[in-house]
Amino acid sequence: MAMEAAEIEALIREAFPTAEIEIRDLAGDGDHYAATVVAEEFRGKNRVQQHQMIYAALKGRMDLNGGLHALALQTRAPASPSAE
Repeated sequence: MAMEAAEIEALIREAFPTAEIEIRDLAGDGDHYAATVVAEEFRGKNRVQQHQMIYAALKGRMDLNGGLHALALQTRAPASPSAE
């Protein structure tokens, strides 16, 4: 069963309430998405750790029975304010 972009965003938002989240349906089939997530919780974490945090937020939906076949991730912490 395919997932809606709004459902993916809601799951990520639950784990990262203040994050900037953009979800794009890559194939129009509800199975292949790209997500960009900018969250303070990622600060000090490497890319693998950041992605693991997203997968945990998706609560098992990234398997064949979970409805989400592919999710291309771009994650990062917000830019630090420049010191003036």
